[in-house]
Amino acid sequence: MSELLLVKPSYFLKDLIWEYRQEFFDFGETNVNGTGGMAYYDNFEDWLEYVQSIEKDKLSRNNIHESTFFSLRKCDKKIIGSIQLRHTLTDELKEHGGHIGYGIRPSERKKGYGKQQLLLVLDIAKQMKIHKVMITCDKNNTASSCTAISCGGLLSDENLYKEKMQQIYWIDLRAY
Repeated sequence: MSELLLVKPSYFLKDLIWEYRQEFFDFGETNVNGTGGMAYYDNFEDWLEYVQSIEKDKLSRNNIHESTFFSLRKCDKKIIGSIQLRHTLTDELKEHGGHIGYGIRPSERKKGYGKQQLLLVLDIAKQMKIHKVMITCDKNNTASSCTAISCGGLLSDENLYKEKMQQIYWIDLRAY
């Protein structure tokens, strides 16, 4: 497994980001987790303006600030995954969503990149003085739950959300 680095979305990465997005669609997936709703945008510039603005200027659809990153494989500069860090939690996000949403491109799954990507964003969360982060996933998404657990996540709750069982994990960053 090659080393990853986190990069913020930019116009210079347009082709790589749009290729990443397309792979999810080609695999029959309709969502691209960890991208601020990129799947719902037909225009790259509109999406880029949105994700850049919700980091510091305006609030996201969750009514908070969020940072979006892509994990780039160092050896070949291929985008492997996407991850979004919500700076705070609303009451709704405490029930469904948490601090972090992430995804790995379909052709690169089951190679350990999810853990590496999550560890990178946990460092950023710690720098932001977030002491504990919450991650949620569908109960049947064993890859996501294994990723959370491998980074110190402790299962704290299960609940029903949109007719699916969801698990809630907490990672204490004071342990890092």
